[in-house]
Amino acid sequence: MNEHLGRNWILLRGLSRESAHWGDFVPLLQATFPDARITALDLPGTGRYYREVSPDTISQITHKVRAQAQQAGLLQQPATVLGLSLGAMVAFEWMLTYPGDICGATLINTSFAGLSPFYQRLRWQSLGRLASLLLKSNLRERESAILALVSNRARNEWTVTAWEKIQQERPVSLKNSWRQIRAAASYRPCGLRPEQSVLLLNAWGDRLVAPECSVDIYRKWRWQYCSHPWAGHDLPLDDGAWVVSQLREWVAPN
Repeated sequence: MNEHLGRNWILLRGLSRESAHWGDFVPLLQATFPDARITALDLPGTGRYYREVSPDTISQITHKVRAQAQQAGLLQQPATVLGLSLGAMVAFEWMLTYPGDICGATLINTSFAGLSPFYQRLRWQSLGRLASLLLKSNLRERESAILALVSNRARNEWTVTAWEKIQQERPVSLKNSWRQIRAAASYRPCGLRPEQSVLLLNAWGDRLVAPECSVDIYRKWRWQYCSHPWAGHDLPLDDGAWVVSQLREWVAPN
């Protein structure tokens, strides 16, 4: 039994996204865990660190994120990390490299080299589309198209407007986007199984990362695993209520 699980959450987003992209998910998670501390951190090159150059390895990104957490006093008690896509790779590397920091992690729509083929880790059907999106100069068109790629909900103009504003205020450079892609593409963790509690979540409507990648991770380590039938890559956006229900069930026995 792990008495720390679900009490000190650290949230990590994915490629070219920042903490503000969690949107309504953070208050939803807080309502589910009212006594918990919940902190969304930015990866280097995004959010409050958008002027920094992003490292191009998951290991280096992890070291920088951990330094943020230390500076903010977030590691005074073991953290429960929730990571989406690239953020989940950082969570996994963090568990392996600094096991005392983390009591558990939820990995959403992620993939590892060595377990899944490259054409599933970033679906070839979406690769060209993603590249063209990153080159778009019109922010609203870019964010609208990104939303259409990662979400299976009906088009939400409020979300497009919110995402456009984020990019206006804290733009992620093309250079940093490609460095993050390189980091994600090359991430091949060692075969060691982290000792912490892990929950795997994926969505069968994910058009960016094949949901089979999470299945490959499950087959490797046999962690608790749940799958959403229709949501897209941004699972917390598409069905945040479902995500927090899985988190509540995962934490409850502990």
